[in-house]
Amino acid sequence: MTPSRRKLLVATTASIAGLLAGACGPQATPTLFVAPTMAAASPAAPLVPADVPTAIPEATIVPTPLVPTPTPPCVDGLTYVQDLTIPDGSIVTPGQILDKRWQVSNSGTCNWDARYRLRLVGGDAMGASVSLLLFPARAGAEATIRIFFTAPQAAGTYECQWQAADPAGVPFGQVISMVIVVSP
Repeated sequence: MTPSRRKLLVATTASIAGLLAGACGPQATPTLFVAPTMAAASPAAPLVPADVPTAIPEATIVPTPLVPTPTPPCVDGLTYVQDLTIPDGSIVTPGQILDKRWQVSNSGTCNWDARYRLRLVGGDAMGASVSLLLFPARAGAEATIRIFFTAPQAAGTYECQWQAADPAGVPFGQVISMVIVVSP
């Protein structure tokens, strides 16, 4: 065997022996993370990592369109509860001022506001306007409806009926009424 071949064989054997010895013994833990290093700061330069750009681009905010949640329309309702003054069949004098009050319930899901009206739907208005503001009331609340009337001069039985109307003028709820007997 030639001396150069012998050197090659010894070197190869030594390399294989080193690899085998390394595979059987403890090995070094590989470094998984290398922390960034800060650039050397000068008195005029801010402390910024070397790999971070100094100018940060402005973010563009794109608003997400909101899809409105449909809400079901409210429902109007008026329920008669009781007469508070002047029960039906009351005897009054000709020309007497009558302070009529009804207790009612807003039995719907809409709140009554200044757009709601009370309208004469039958009988004699007895001096009252044929369309009046309906007393504001929240849904589910009770309210008092009050109208001032003037009894007619002629003797007889008089009646008037009233019904609530929504902002569009559509009547709703129970009819409330007053019946009086004018007697001299």
